[in-house]
Amino acid sequence: MDTVYLTPEDSISETLKKINAGTRILLAPGVYREKLEITVPDTEFVGSGASQTRIVWDDYAKKPDEKGVEFNTFRTYTAAVLAPRVTFRDLAVENDALYPETKGQEVALSICADEFFAENCRFVSTQDTLFCGPLPTDLIIRYYGFLKDALRVGGNMRQVFKNCFIAGNVDFIFGCGNALFKGCEIRSVYDVRGCGYAAAPAHSHQQKIGFVFENCRFTCDDGVEDGSVYLARPWRDHGKCSFICCKYGRHISAEGFDEWNGSGRDKTARFYEYGDLPEGRVMWSRVLTEEERVFLKGFFENYSAGS
Repeated sequence: MDTVYLTPEDSISETLKKINAGTRILLAPGVYREKLEITVPDTEFVGSGASQTRIVWDDYAKKPDEKGVEFNTFRTYTAAVLAPRVTFRDLAVENDALYPETKGQEVALSICADEFFAENCRFVSTQDTLFCGPLPTDLIIRYYGFLKDALRVGGNMRQVFKNCFIAGNVDFIFGCGNALFKGCEIRSVYDVRGCGYAAAPAHSHQQKIGFVFENCRFTCDDGVEDGSVYLARPWRDHGKCSFICCKYGRHISAEGFDEWNGSGRDKTARFYEYGDLPEGRVMWSRVLTEEERVFLKGFFENYSAGS
């Protein structure tokens, strides 16, 4: 494996134009203020610690581009992973636009690729922090000619996040990917709008895995009100989330889940929990059976990204 050493004075984007598949990029401490599109397969990015090595940008959905067209959620990413088998370790990806109540969505990391792996990383923004692709089918069609083809790719995409910190306020983990969050801290930050949602899954009925949160801690900043955050709401019919042996802070609503603005998706959403569960959950959520838990665990055990 080739290895490249970079400092904040270097451009990661320019480096990506020159490397081959299978390159490891070692990032010295500091802030790398640039927007990245990672199109080289089998690339590994290794920072000097998630609080030391930070990749930062500040695009937002309502920002006009050079043609006066609003960016839209899916062009606001600080980093976009558009190639398979990319790995992040010991670094942070942030969108510091802030004020989503007026600026709209602000993606930090967008993944439109299979076999992504992140360990000991931080992903920080406000609304729509982490996109686990692909897009829902209707948006793949709708955004033809607007988004780059690489952002509209469909298919089966798997992502694993191990011991990561993910922060935001509204729908800050969203998409259609089969994603495992293992031992992560899911942090709700203060939002003047008051109500928050951690996950917004949009999986099709054919997808059997969805988002799996295993042994995660759901925490919050000071100022976030008790019971003001829902674990998930379905971005599309059949969105799936499973919460296995997770610990919930004071900010998590006793109801647990929301149907999404009176959409009626409570009839199709697939929201599950396993372990010690609080009282008061909505009637349409379910408890995972042991057989279902083993099935989900086995799917990701057979997926060896990052090993």
